[in-house]
Amino acid sequence: MNYKAMSFDLRKDCVDIIMAGAGGHIGGDMSLMDVLVTLYFKEMNISPENMNDPDRDRFVLSKGHSMEAYYAVLCAKGFLELEDVKKNFSQFGSKYIGHPNNKLPGIEMNSGSLGHGLPVCVGMALAGKMDKKDYRVYTVMGDGELAEGSVWEAAMSATQYGLDNLCAVVDRNRLQISGCTEDVMHQDSQEERWAAFGWNVISVDGHDYDALEKAFEAARNCKGKPTMIIANTIKGYGSEVMENKAPWHHHVPSAEEYEQIIADFAKRKEAAL
Repeated sequence: MNYKAMSFDLRKDCVDIIMAGAGGHIGGDMSLMDVLVTLYFKEMNISPENMNDPDRDRFVLSKGHSMEAYYAVLCAKGFLELEDVKKNFSQFGSKYIGHPNNKLPGIEMNSGSLGHGLPVCVGMALAGKMDKKDYRVYTVMGDGELAEGSVWEAAMSATQYGLDNLCAVVDRNRLQISGCTEDVMHQDSQEERWAAFGWNVISVDGHDYDALEKAFEAARNCKGKPTMIIANTIKGYGSEVMENKAPWHHHVPSAEEYEQIIADFAKRKEAAL
């Protein structure tokens, strides 16, 4: 399976969901997609067949506003039906809301209020240790989210309890709704910050599948401490219409923009084959 090529099909699905629902956090969806594909198709022990198994791996999308990308991946994995999601996304009374809804198969917890994913995952990982389980716990955060104090309380706790069954990812696209992360709340170097909190830190190109796969493998092999993967990404990745443009944090493409974006995805997919 060529996952790089597949990612552009899923990006199209994601944009179609946004167009159908007339809303969505498209920029972060695009930057996050390759991390989600790697997790769900290469790394995690999770599937529709074992989603209630106590030994399954756990995943929490802490940056819950990137739900459209998550829907696309969950559909491709077989948890949800794409046409059902597109038909009902963001409609009144729908279960397909703009943030994770744990009433849906495959979703461990509701999220969206930033800063909650890592603390909850610390609890899940600690429970795994106490129960002598082998499952692993994963979460993805946005870099703008790292201004939340609860993230750093969790970071200390994860180190304190030696949670080597916990792997967190930061989608480091350097943009948030109000502009550049470094202007809103300066945070370089994330690598140094997480290392100072006692984490095993790996920095990779978040659009390079080989690098991501090796990073998750290194996380699994690290003992005695949690791992933070800094995924250096491009917001809006896949089309120059969106790339590195803060206004595309939450945006619905026009008809003309949509046609160009889909054409760009097709070109990138062809180049990946």
